[in-house]
Amino acid sequence: MTTFADLGVAPELVTVLARHDIVEPFGIQTATLPDSLAGRDVLGRGPTGSGKTVAFAVPLVTRLAALKRTRRRGHPAGLVLVPTRELAVQVERTVHFLAKAMGLRTMTVYGGVGYPGQLKNLAAGVDIIIATPGRLEDLIERRVCDLSEVQVTVLDEADLMADMGFLPPVRRILDLTPKGQRLLFSATLDGDVDKLVKKYLEAPVTHSVEPPKERPAEHMVFLITRENRQAVLVDLLSGAGRSLVFARTKRGVSKLASDLSRAGVPALELHGDLNQSMRQRNLAAFSEGRVRVLVATDIAARGIHVDDVALVVHSDPPAEPKAFLHRSGRTARAGASGIVVTLCQQDQNRKVRTMMAAAGIGNARREVVHPGGDLIAEVRGERAAPQAYVPEPVVDHRFDPKRPRHAQGQRGGRPFGNARGATKARAQLGTGAWGKPARPSKGGAPRGGR
Repeated sequence: MTTFADLGVAPELVTVLARHDIVEPFGIQTATLPDSLAGRDVLGRGPTGSGKTVAFAVPLVTRLAALKRTRRRGHPAGLVLVPTRELAVQVERTVHFLAKAMGLRTMTVYGGVGYPGQLKNLAAGVDIIIATPGRLEDLIERRVCDLSEVQVTVLDEADLMADMGFLPPVRRILDLTPKGQRLLFSATLDGDVDKLVKKYLEAPVTHSVEPPKERPAEHMVFLITRENRQAVLVDLLSGAGRSLVFARTKRGVSKLASDLSRAGVPALELHGDLNQSMRQRNLAAFSEGRVRVLVATDIAARGIHVDDVALVVHSDPPAEPKAFLHRSGRTARAGASGIVVTLCQQDQNRKVRTMMAAAGIGNARREVVHPGGDLIAEVRGERAAPQAYVPEPVVDHRFDPKRPRHAQGQRGGRPFGNARGATKARAQLGTGAWGKPARPSKGGAPRGGR
């Protein structure tokens, strides 16, 4: 059996990996680590859940630790770009414990949260940033983050970044980094990803790992009417298994989650309009089984990696086969079985047939269903015991009506969630709110210029 030590991983990292029950390298790690540890640019193809995070985190941490550099505020030496907030949090968990073992500092950078914490971390000095492109560009424009000392750049889930329209900011960010080592990992390596590789990677070594053979999900199309849609969903989602429901819009997600909860099927929502603490809370409740139904949009679900989702429901059928396959791939993972149900009204029938055929799903069972019908009971299984999930309150202090208006973040005209913390952080950085040099106010306190 090949070990991490056999692949050239430092003893300190081998030890800390073992403490986290990571002992035997996955295929993508075995394939890429010898080249990435040697300092080569690496292009890795592997599916979600194949161990890509460890595959790039180990060489990233190893190289930066060898530099023995002095931290400078706002000047990271390592950068990991990811498409979503959830993925940034997930990646940082792994990178953090490896970096800590080598005396390095990490931080996450993403939108949906206030600026003070990120400004404070940058001012204190950080070695590795795990970031989404939008917020990172924002910090760069404010001149509180400088990428001129980046030695290792990682692009994770590059194909998803292309799908979500992030390649223009990714290119702008890469243009600001020196030609150090670059590692790109993606599920597919064609189209826009290939263009990115040709422009920014130098003689990359390519490694491709096929996804493990898994039991395919069973696909069904439930033919419904507009009138019985809600009743069908309530009946279908009242089972004991964990279910993930997809709706097309953020407003549709909120309405469906609310309607299900009022009908006795507690459901939480996941979409881009929620602040980060609420997204993390809802996702944790779903992952830990405290609530069995999560309703999400396509983009928000990019960060969902839960292996035991028994049922995926396309409440609103997607328009594209790629989105359909991504949604459906949330079930039947890690060798488990799973069912995918697509709700289809009469006026959607032709589009759904065309979309599923393009996705390679030609054997889906199609049935007219009604609430209380045998097929719904067959898919649902035993009804779950009543579940009364009451989420913990999340207080967004930026919009607390009891606080003065000027201290309420964006509503008060400032781009920060905590005015006092933001002023302190800006003073540490020596910049104003918009990246311009701070100028003293009449009272002598730093004030940002615009």
